[in-house]
This record gives sequence, C-alpha cells and structure tokens, in this order.
Amino acid sequence: MPPTPFSDLAELCATLEATTKQKEKTRLLAAFLRRLEPGEIAPAVLLIVGFIFPEFDPRTLEVGWRTMRRVLEGGRQTTLTEEPLTILRVHRTLEEIAEASGPGSRRLKEGLLEGLISRAGPREAEVLVRIIFGEMRIGVSEGVMMEGIAEAAGAAPSLVRRALMLTGDLGEVARTALTEGEEGLRRVGVRMFVPLKPMLAAMAYDIGEVIEVHGGRTAFEYKFDGARIQIHRRGDRVRVYSRRLSDVTESLPDIVDLVLRRISSDDVILEGEAVAIGEGGRPLPFQDLMRRFTRVHDVAEMAERIPLRLHLFDVLYLDRRLLIDEPYEERWRLLEAVSPGDLLAERIVTGDPAEAEVFLRRAIEAGHEGLMAKRLDSRYTPGLRGKRWFKIKPAETLDLVIVAADWGYGRRTGWLSNYHLAARDGDEFRVIGKTFKGLTDEEFEWMTRRLQGLKVRETPQTVYVRPEVVVEVAFNEIQRSPHYRSGFALRFARVTRIRRDKGPGDADTLDRVRELYEKQFRYKARMA
Repeated sequence: MPPTPFSDLAELCATLEATTKQKEKTRLLAAFLRRLEPGEIAPAVLLIVGFIFPEFDPRTLEVGWRTMRRVLEGGRQTTLTEEPLTILRVHRTLEEIAEASGPGSRRLKEGLLEGLISRAGPREAEVLVRIIFGEMRIGVSEGVMMEGIAEAAGAAPSLVRRALMLTGDLGEVARTALTEGEEGLRRVGVRMFVPLKPMLAAMAYDIGEVIEVHGGRTAFEYKFDGARIQIHRRGDRVRVYSRRLSDVTESLPDIVDLVLRRISSDDVILEGEAVAIGEGGRPLPFQDLMRRFTRVHDVAEMAERIPLRLHLFDVLYLDRRLLIDEPYEERWRLLEAVSPGDLLAERIVTGDPAEAEVFLRRAIEAGHEGLMAKRLDSRYTPGLRGKRWFKIKPAETLDLVIVAADWGYGRRTGWLSNYHLAARDGDEFRVIGKTFKGLTDEEFEWMTRRLQGLKVRETPQTVYVRPEVVVEVAFNEIQRSPHYRSGFALRFARVTRIRRDKGPGDADTLDRVRELYEKQFRYKARMA
C-alpha cells in the first residue's frame, strides 16, 4: 500500500472536531487506524492526540510562536512536482526538529519547519500548528483514543488501558493492539527504566467516611510537601523519574547514592517522595525543592545547599516480579523487607477516626500537607484515580492553569502578576477567578518571564498565554458567577505554590469545581 497522506489525518481531525458524540469519535478513530500500515500506527495515534513523543520522552521541539508566525507569513510554495506530505514524513521531520542542537540548530529547525509548511495545504498547516503547540482541541483525549484503539483491534479496553499504564507509550500500545491483538497486549509487561504512570488519589474531607469506604480499617501515611518520584534500579544502574515521567536522575545524585547504599534489592522499582530539608530537619517550601529538580549545573553544590530526605511508600516491581496486582498490605510488607525503616513513610493502620485525626495533626505540625489513606487490599492502578486511595488536606485547594495575566501596578509594576485561573472543561479551559496573591518577588519575576514565552496575543493590559503553567490555589469559598463562562468564581483565591511538576492535563476539572461548590452546602443554607 502507498504511504498514508497527512491530508487524510488532517481531514479526520476536522471530522472529529465537528462531532460531539463520543461513540462516533470512537468509530471514526477505529476506522482510520485499521487503514494504516503497521509503521504508521504509532506516529498517527500520537499526532491525533497532539503528542509527538511518548510522555516519558524528554525531547521537545523548542519552536516558539514567533518562529511559527515567521514561517507562516513566508507563505506556502508548493509546486505540482512535490509529493504530498505523509504521516511518516511529518512525524520524522518533527523528530528531526526536536533533535537539532548545537550551533546553527535554530536555522535548521526553521528550515525543516518551512519545508513542512511549504508542502502543506491550508487544513494540513492548521493541524500541524495545533500539533506543534499541543492544542488539538478536537475532543480526542487519551481515554477516547484508547477506546478507538480497542475497537479497531477488537480488544478489551481494559487490556489497552493496562498496556498503556505499564509502558506510557500510547502509540506503541496502538501498534501492538492492531498487529498482535489481545495476546500481544497481554504480553506487555513492565519495562525497566520506562516509568509507569503513577496511581492517583481522590480528595476526601471526612476521615470517618474514608474509614467506612475502606471497610472499617485503612492505612494512613503522611502526605509530604515534596515531589513524588519513581526509582528504577537494576544492578548498579539507577534512574529517577518525576510524577510527569521525566528523567530527573542527574539532578538527584544524593537519591541515587542512597538507593545504591541502602536498598537491599538490585532489581526493583520503588515509589516515594523527595522532600527538601532545611534548618532543624523541617521541610522546605515546594519551590525550593523544585530548584533541585530543575538543576542541570552545579548539582553537587545545590545538593549541599538543599539536602533531600527520601520517604518510600510503595514497591511496584521486585526481583523480576511485577507487584501492581498485589494488595497494598503485601506491597508494604515487601517494601519493609528491602528498605530500612527510616526511609519508609510515616504510617499507621487504624479504624479509629480519633487516632487518625491525631495522626493528621502530627503530619501538619511536622510541616507536611496532610494524609494519604490507602485501602489495605487495594491494587496499584497506574494512571487511574478512584476510592482506593484518598488524600486528606485540612485546607481545600485546586490545581488550576494560568490562561492569561494582567500587568501589575504600584510595587508590582513591570510584572505579569494578576493571573487568570482556569479549570479544565473537556478540551477547553474555563476561568474561575483571578489573583495576584501568594507569590514572592522572585516568583513574580520568574512567572513574568515564563508567561511571556507562552504568549499567543496581548492587549495593553493583558497577555494571553498557552495553557501550560499550573498553580495550586487555595480559596475560602466557591461562588456562582455570572461574570465567568464557567459559572463559578473563587473567593479570596491565593496561589500557594507553582506546580512545576504538573502539566495542564493534571489540572482540576470544572466538574471538580462544581462538586466542591455543592459540598459547601453540607453546613450552609441555600438561598431560596
């Protein structure tokens, strides 16, 4: 078969965008995937969902809006003798753009980009721009694509989901499903030095209710004010991955050394939290910790200035055995067997709400965020959020995306400092409030530089940006609002920290905002 033209993918994207019914989207995706040659499946799947590389792949295009605008303004110069773009050619060129480095790389990137745009028709060019900036907005999330893959392959969606949890590579999962079927998906196992998606937790507000949901007894662990990490060790090789599956090993030599010296197994995948430690052994703020995670120069000096403490709370793989289907109690027993006690998360198992409340106060007084509650018989379900794990914090917060910012005045003159905060609503981001409170002067300066780099348009007062920066926002109350299209507004919103470890896909949803709004009336009356 001849290679599939990129115009076919662009046409599919337009049809998907015009379709609101999820079943129809699934059908369209399945029909398209069945037409592809095996080598086209993985690139096509990634491009359709707005990715170029799997989540754990560190490569980025480093193409800004200014560069893209210059290329687009140069116009298309397609000639009749040029062959049409294909899916494989587009993906390979984007790989070449990402891999260009060193002297002259900027010019090379622009040349490769110009070559793509010059051969693209108007619809293809529009889709290319959306892919490059991760803004497909055609209603095809990772979940919808998994349904499409399952239908195309005639496979159980649960098998597709499990394979993605273990590999983090949606394109490769699709290729396996369509070429090897359910048997191929069943053969997918853990890959050392390829991070698993982390298991997620739901928010809870009542310790007694959590204990009841967990069958009358549960495990409570400190919820640390740190960064979640996944550690892979085989022999003397150790790699450390962030919550977003990025490789942060080079920034954390002290963690690597600790694992090599003190973990008894040399074939293991561990999960834990790295906490920055200050005077008196108390945790440092999250922003200080992020200085360690983003450090690429003078790492040893920074490790001296900001030491880390490791708190382990799970083992996912041990001595060639995948453990995610084992109950939490058994995984904890195995964790205790390979780790010394001082590296384990502080933990109690109880069915007494009063005892858990005392433990919560201890966690807060120790400088941590709150508690995690984990059902004793819970399996580890990577990438999924449910009632097996709960997080319990005394203060309510939302993780929101900055979609615009206003220029400050007075002592904030020169800074983008009044942030428009948005929750996810499908493929859109809906503003639910603004705030200029919570950041230090140093953070205002950093945020101004970061947001200017994400600018898509501006007015004299406001810079509108690509939705990439996530912040944790505390608030006193959620109110109904006729001002915002979301229908909600935060009262007394304040940024508690910049979530550099989270992307826009990790932000809270508008459904979550709506849920919190309704919960407020547990103890309040409604207006008639």
